[in-house]
Amino acid sequence: MTTLDPSRGVRRSQLYRRHINNNAVFKQMGTNFIVSHYGNGNSEQTQARSMAICDLSTLPRIGFKGTCAPNWAESQRLTLPNSANMSAIQPDGCLVAKLSDQELLILSDIFTDGPQVATLTEKSSQDHAESDTQTYLLPRGDSHCWLAVTGEQAAEMFSKVCGVDLRPHKFTRGHIAQTSVAKTNAIVIRHDLGQTLSYFILCDISATEFLWDCLLDAMQEYDGSPVGISALEQLVASQ
Repeated sequence: MTTLDPSRGVRRSQLYRRHINNNAVFKQMGTNFIVSHYGNGNSEQTQARSMAICDLSTLPRIGFKGTCAPNWAESQRLTLPNSANMSAIQPDGCLVAKLSDQELLILSDIFTDGPQVATLTEKSSQDHAESDTQTYLLPRGDSHCWLAVTGEQAAEMFSKVCGVDLRPHKFTRGHIAQTSVAKTNAIVIRHDLGQTLSYFILCDISATEFLWDCLLDAMQEYDGSPVGISALEQLVASQ
């Protein structure tokens, strides 16, 4: 990945202007761009271990829904969680989240420009174009933003804006909560990065700026701030 002009990306985050105003340096991943770091980025790994938020909204994601969706996903060699509201990491690094017995959310590996989501999208279009099997593609990249909240104080921060108990011993790795965060309908996935407590959050894309601001406000007493993807990479590399 190299540092380039983010205005050239195919997809632009709803938070693009805020990142620019915060002196963001971008990296290219595929046809899109993501914040690498802000300013010189020197302290971002330490920040991410304590309390931070990262915008992943330009990364690939897709959903599938319907009575045949689980069987079709398994035919694509995806390993599904045993029950709803659980997630499973795949060998290629992508994450399969089972939102119900008939609905799946697929999140790409956040660190590599992998073809997982594009391949599944293309294969789904081919398999279901002239088929009566009840599997429907959900364009989650268009409908939902994707944020990561990291740090040892993350669960305590969430207690201010979410009614679900997200403390590590209650909300373990891989668990999913479909709940309200800052009065916004959201999907929360426990997905630790290395040894650092971490959560993925997805909500309606129209609420991206509102949720970002609410989370930053809730983080203030913990000295939380935005970080780029490089800080998250360092969390995994240093485990």
